[in-house]
Amino acid sequence: MAIIYSYPQGTPSLADNVIGSQIDPITEENKTVQFTVGQIASFANSYSLGYTVYTALITQAATAAPVATILQNTTGGTITWTRTGPGAYTATIADALFTLNKTIVFINGGSATATANIEWASPTTATVTIDTTADAVLTGASIEIRVYA
Repeated sequence: MAIIYSYPQGTPSLADNVIGSQIDPITEENKTVQFTVGQIASFANSYSLGYTVYTALITQAATAAPVATILQNTTGGTITWTRTGPGAYTATIADALFTLNKTIVFINGGSATATANIEWASPTTATVTIDTTADAVLTGASIEIRVYA
């Protein structure tokens, strides 16, 4: 058998197999088995970190509502963005999934050159309010909303 680092590197697909060890729940014996990359990815996505997350890139122009490119949403709800005034935007989630004192927001202005302060208000069970003090400040801004259990 060759040394592991002597094998060429490849680009994985969901159907590719990976060799691994699995503990038999009855005999507690380590077995060498195959897992697909898809199975590993599914397991990783289902593994609970103690919170659900909404991660997106948002851009807002003129007087329009922010537009979100969703990167991940494990909240189980749909978030709708609205503009409520100059530089004020609200993320509203269906089913009131934001939990008071257990919801945090990370946000930045992305590639925007403006130096406006970006703040978020303490959430209600349905909304998170973002205040940039001016319109057109968010350009590819990253936002992550975490709701802890």
